[in-house]
Amino acid sequence: MGIYAMDFALKFNHSIFSTPYPPKPSPKCRFLTARCSLPLSSDGAATGLAERPWKVADARLVLEDGSIWRAKSFGASGTRVGEVVFNTSLTGYQEILTDPSYAGQFVLMTNPHIGNTGVNFDDDESRQCFLAGLVIRSLSITTSNWRCVETLGDYLAERNVMGIYDVDTRAITRRLRQDGSLIGVLSTEQSRSDDELLEMSRSWDIVGIDLISGVTCNAPYQWVDETKSEWDFNSDGRDRDTYRVIAYDFGIKHNILRRLASYGCKITVVPSTWPAAETLKLKPDGVLFSNGPGDPSAVPYAVETVKEILGKVPVFGICMGHQLLGQALGGKTFKMKFGHHGGNHPVRNLRNGRVEISAQNHNYAVDPASLPEGVEVTHVNLNDGSCAGLAYPALSIMSLQYHPEASPGPHDSDCAFREFIELMESTKQAA
Repeated sequence: MGIYAMDFALKFNHSIFSTPYPPKPSPKCRFLTARCSLPLSSDGAATGLAERPWKVADARLVLEDGSIWRAKSFGASGTRVGEVVFNTSLTGYQEILTDPSYAGQFVLMTNPHIGNTGVNFDDDESRQCFLAGLVIRSLSITTSNWRCVETLGDYLAERNVMGIYDVDTRAITRRLRQDGSLIGVLSTEQSRSDDELLEMSRSWDIVGIDLISGVTCNAPYQWVDETKSEWDFNSDGRDRDTYRVIAYDFGIKHNILRRLASYGCKITVVPSTWPAAETLKLKPDGVLFSNGPGDPSAVPYAVETVKEILGKVPVFGICMGHQLLGQALGGKTFKMKFGHHGGNHPVRNLRNGRVEISAQNHNYAVDPASLPEGVEVTHVNLNDGSCAGLAYPALSIMSLQYHPEASPGPHDSDCAFREFIELMESTKQAA
C-alpha cells in the first residue's frame, strides 16, 4: 500500500464573502487549492475513512410476483417467509405487533411514520410477537411518549422479529390491492441471491396451514384483569351478576378478556384443542370462540368442537371464532383478495341501521349464501358488502367478523359485549 497525493480545487467568488448583499459583480474569481494525503489500497481505494453517518440499504423484500424491494433493516436480521398484508391503522403498532392473528404474515403499515411513541409495558395484546415481520416507510429516529420504555427497533430485536424501512409502502399497497395478498421473503443475508429468495416465496403457501396450534395457550388458566379505570370508556349500567365464561384461545387478545371481565365475567381460558365435553362439565354460562390466525378450513378439530357446543350454551364468536361458527353451522368460508386489516372499516348493523367504525384483521370471510335457513346476517362491511356478523337465536349464537374490543381502533362496537351478557342472562332466565 502506498501513499498518494490527491488535490482538491475549490472555486468561489470572493465578492460574496467580502461585500454586503447584494454583491457587486466582479470578473475575478479566486481559487483555493487544498492538498492532502490519504493512504490508498493497492486497487486505488482510499482507506481509513470514517463510516457513513447514514444507514444504507441492507435488506430485501422479494415478492412472489418477481418484484424486489430494497430497504434498510431494523430489529432482527436473517431470512423469513410470510404473507404480505397491509394495515391502514394510524396508531397502535404495538398492539398490531402482538396480535396473534398476524402469525405467518408480514404487516405493512400504510401510515408512513412509525415508532415515534416507542413501546411500553401495557399495550401488548399477547405474550409475544407472532407476526413474521414489519414493513414501514419511515422509522422514527426518536421517541416521545410518557409511557415509552424502549425503542421499536430494540423491542423487535429482543423478540427476534425482522423489520424494514425506507421502502415504498404506497407502491406495495397498490400492488397488493390490485393482485391480492402476496407471499414474500424478507432477508438481510447478502449471501442469498434474488433468485433463491424468489424461489422461497413461490414454494411456500399460507393456505391450509394450522397456525392456531402455534399461538394458543398450553393449558387452561383463569383471567381476572379488567380494563383499567383510566382506559375504561363504557362502565355505566353493568350488571353485578357474575357470568362464567369459557374462552377458547385460538389466538385471543388480552383486551377481549379485559372487556369480558369488566362486564362481570369470570373467565377460564382453554387451549384450542380443549374437548367440548370438558367445557360442558364446567357448566359455563357462555362460551367465547376467539380471534386467531390463518385458514379456518385448516383446523377441522376446532370446527368439531364448536359443533359439539352449539345449542347447549350461548356462544359468541369473534373473527376466527365467527368463521368457525359459520362452518359449524354448515356454511362455507373463502379467502379474500387482500383481507381487512385496520382500524377504520365501516360496518352496518342491519338490525338497527347503526354504522360502526370497526377494527378488523382477517383474510377469510363467511359466504352468507351457504348458510342454512334461520341464520341471520346481522352486520355487513360497507367497503365490500361481506358478511361481518351472524346470529342464530334458536341456538343462542352471535358472532362478529371484526374486533369489538378494538385495541387499537375505535370503540363503537363495545356494545357487543353487553349483548353477549344479555344473551347469557336471557338463557339463564329461560332455564
